This record gives sequence, structure tokens and C-alpha cells, in this order.
Amino acid sequence: MPQVPQTFDALAVRTWCGLALQALGRARAEIDAINVYPVADGDTGTNLYLTVESAATAVEAVFAGHDAMGAVGGGSDAASAGPGRPTLADAVQAMAHGALIGARGNSGTILAQLLRGMAQVLAADSETAHTGGQGLRLALRHAADSAREAVAHPVEGTVLTVASAAADAAAGAGAGAGARDEAEGDCGAVARAAYEGACAALAATPGQLAVLRRAGVVDAGGRGLVAVLAALVQTFTGEVPGASETAVHARVADDEAGAGRPDAGECGDGPAADGGPAFEVIYLLEADDAAVGRLRSRLDGLGESLVVVGGDGLWNVHVHVDDAGAAVEAGVEAGRPYRIRITHFAAGDVHTGGAGRPPREPAQRAVVAVVPGEGLAGLYAEAGATTVLARAGEPPVSGELVDAVRRAHAREVVLLPNDAELRHTAAAAAEQARTEGVRVALIPTRSAVQGIAALAVHEPERRFDEDVVAMTSAAGATRYAEVAVAERQSWTMAGICQAGDVLGLIEDDVAVIGSDVTETAEIILDRMLAAGGEMVTLVLGDEAPESIAAHLESRVRESYLAVDTVVYRGGHQGPLLLIGVE
Repeated sequence: MPQVPQTFDALAVRTWCGLALQALGRARAEIDAINVYPVADGDTGTNLYLTVESAATAVEAVFAGHDAMGAVGGGSDAASAGPGRPTLADAVQAMAHGALIGARGNSGTILAQLLRGMAQVLAADSETAHTGGQGLRLALRHAADSAREAVAHPVEGTVLTVASAAADAAAGAGAGAGARDEAEGDCGAVARAAYEGACAALAATPGQLAVLRRAGVVDAGGRGLVAVLAALVQTFTGEVPGASETAVHARVADDEAGAGRPDAGECGDGPAADGGPAFEVIYLLEADDAAVGRLRSRLDGLGESLVVVGGDGLWNVHVHVDDAGAAVEAGVEAGRPYRIRITHFAAGDVHTGGAGRPPREPAQRAVVAVVPGEGLAGLYAEAGATTVLARAGEPPVSGELVDAVRRAHAREVVLLPNDAELRHTAAAAAEQARTEGVRVALIPTRSAVQGIAALAVHEPERRFDEDVVAMTSAAGATRYAEVAVAERQSWTMAGICQAGDVLGLIEDDVAVIGSDVTETAEIILDRMLAAGGEMVTLVLGDEAPESIAAHLESRVRESYLAVDTVVYRGGHQGPLLLIGVE
């Protein structure tokens, strides 16, 4: 048997993350299949996997960074941090940060907070190379408590219950007189106790949540945590625990398991039985503690399944709402939201108080769109699209688009990149999604206004090919322009511009260099309408002049008969002004 660490050091963190990722990879499909709470959208296993994948990647980056500095490790002793090996604090902080920025879904967000809670204890002494069983006990306890505090309305029978049970069991590990000294320094004994406590709590979840009992399954998030704790046991013992097989595959034959137990609503503010909100909204947020406190209150009034995790100025916000735009606006008021993901729950989704039906079948068709600005993200989501936010200077990678296709949970997907520079990225994502059995059509939209036009004629009831042709035609018939401010001196098709000049771009080429945003926008609009048009679409960023929309609407009304104008707000991260002419 290979040598395994008996104390928790940086190498053990790295090993644990790798083993947890493998465990979740093996269990992902099973966990997705039993996902009925809080929304039966069949993605809990996938979300947990992606969250741990981000954590593991961050830890690997820390080790790679130390290797790149040319340092040589301190030998084979895993209990000591050599000059080329990160400290325990380095590793757990990277793990927590990676999980925070990569957290997906309700359970993934809670898992991120569990890992952050552990890191806060394990990194308290930045010079400590390792910790023993007592340090692991304290870390598991703080993790469970901090995760519970992060959830607006904790519900028993969920991953929170499983985490608390694991911490309770770990606290009593090696309580016997002769064994306690050994367990004090033996992380393996503590990890195994936590795992076994989690297994027992997982098996009991159907008796605590009526929706689990009716579906005959254990809690999916709790099942995922059991897999993560099994990996922790393997890290310190080299053995894959098998005692959980009964708990993992627990099915409830009748209502006896829940006799005398309260239903979900009695355990902690579960959603109403008539269904839940239409959207899942997730974003990272840069904000101070006071602003986040106000944000929690605001979002709690807007929806449910609210989880806000993080700290030190960076937070991960998760909520289910009917008004996705309002949830994003609340984030803008609190600080700077980014990596905004808005998922529209299809009509087949089962919310907590539903009849306990099995996870929904994939929808027949969905639209996935890349959008610049949280305002447009809300607009697209309200039209039923799954969105990926294009951050300024940080375009999405193909993996983010593949993730969005998975979140859309459909057999057929129309992909709108809305940017000429994203065409190859979108093509790679489409190819990957096809290997996973999804039929994907890529419409090469080059601007968000072309995407709006395509979405306006989207009809899921049509044959897939006919729908794609109609959407492609609508996008192609929409000419687009943008008004922006030059960041530096540059050569353009219209001459040399200086930093601060106002640029009017038509079809991605600079056509006008001006000094005033409104004047430049009017010139661009006139040039576009000179070729004809029936509809003008204006998308305003937060930095656009207050009066520009009224001015341009008046210009169209007075100078171009039978041309309508529609105005949308692009939001804080959107372009200064987008113009579309159909």
C-alpha cells in the first residue's frame, strides 16, 4: 500500500481535491438522477463536479507556481513544507478561492462555503506546515456552521444536515480513553468518523424532506458531500470506504421512513407547493460586508434558495427568482457583479413543493446566448434563453459555453455567440456538445442586437431546421453598429483617433470619429437608415447620456416614416450604445 499522510498538509489538500474530483466524476450521473430538491433540474452532480474541478485547478496552479520558481521540494516527508512546496495555508486558500469562483448551482455554492469554512481554520496560522486530527475536527465544525449561516432559510434533510452530522461525528472520533491520543493526531480516524456520520445522515434525509420521500431518493447534495468525504478518507488511509453503499443507493419503499416526520415546509421555509421561481441567477460579486448584508435582505424578498458565500470583498451569490433583472440590479447596487449566469427553469422543472416527480426530461429545444451586460442577460433570460455574460476584456472560453449548453438541458440547442471574435470559440463548444448527444446549431451572430432579432422569431414548436433558418434570416437582416470611446491612439478606417474620442462603428469598422456621444450616434443612425429599415433597436449602457434615447427616438420619428424604435438597457457591463436596424 502506498504511503499516505496521517496529518493534513499541502500535499494532502492536493491529493484530496484530485480524489474528490474523481469520486464526483464517477457519481455525477447518479447524483444528477436523484436531484429533486430544491429544483428537479438534474444537474446537482454536474454542479458539484464543476465546483470541485475549479478548486482542484486552483490548487494545482499553486503547486505549479512554486515549481516555476525553481524551488526544490523538501523530500518525501509529506508532513513538512519544503522550500518548493506551498504551505498548508497556501493550498487550502487556493482550494477555497477556486471553489468560490467556480461554484455552480445551489449545492455547489454550499460546497464552496464548506471548503472556505475549512480553509479559515486550517490557514489561521499561515506558517503551520500541517495539522492533525484536532485541526481537522475544528475545520469540519466551522465548515458546517458557516455553510448553514450562508443559507437564508436552512432546510433539514439537505447537504446542510449531512455536513452537520459529519462534524458531530468527527468531534467524537476516538473518544475512548486509549484511542483519543491517537485520534488527536490521526486525520484518518477523524475523516472516517465524519464520513460514517455523513452516511447515516444521508440515509435519513428521506424522512426529513417529503419531496425526497415521495421520490424515493436521498438528498443529491448530501450524496455529493458523502463522495467528497469518502475521498478525504482515501487521502489519509489509502482505502476507498465502502460502508456507504446502502446509504448511497437508499430508496424509500413506503411512507414508513417519514412517519411522524415534518414535511419540507415545516423544516425551514421550503418553497410553496404550487411551484417555484422561473430563473436561477448566479454571479460573483465584489462588495464590502455591509453592502452584502443589504443585498441578502433584498434578494430574500425577491426569491428563494438564497445562498451568499465568500468574504474579504469577493462573494458568490445564488438565488431563484421570477425577476432575473431585479436580482442582477440588486448586485449592481451592492458592488460589481460579474460572471453572471441566468438559467431559465423549463416548464417541466419540479420545485420543492411539487408532487415529487422524477427529474425532468431534457427540453426539446433551447437557446444559449453570449451577451454583453447584465441588463441584456436579464432580457435574454426573460425570453427563455440561457445566457453567458461576456465580460469586458475577458471573453468567455469554450468551456463556459459548453457549461451553458448543459445548463440549458435540451436535446436541441441554438447557439448565439453575438460577437464575430467568438465564432471559433462557439464552434468548438458546439462540437463538444454534439459529442455529448446534443444537437447544436450555431448561428454566427456578430452583435447582441442580431441575437435579439433572432430570438424574436424563435419558435420551439417548429422543426429544428426551420427554426434555425428563420432565426438566421432575422439575424442576417439586422445591420448593427456600436458607439464607443477610444482607449488609445489608433489608426482606423475613418482616420487616426485619439484616446477619449467617440467612435461610431458600423459592422465592426470605424465609420465616424467624433467628440460627442449623441452627435456621433445620430450620424451613425442616419447612415444606417439611409439604406432603409423598419425597426431600430437601441441598447444603452450605464455610461450613455441620459437624454440620448429620447433624442434618437425623436430623430427617427421625425425623419423616417413607418420606422419603429425599441430601447433596452444593457446594464453596467454593457457597451456604451448598440444600434440595430432591421
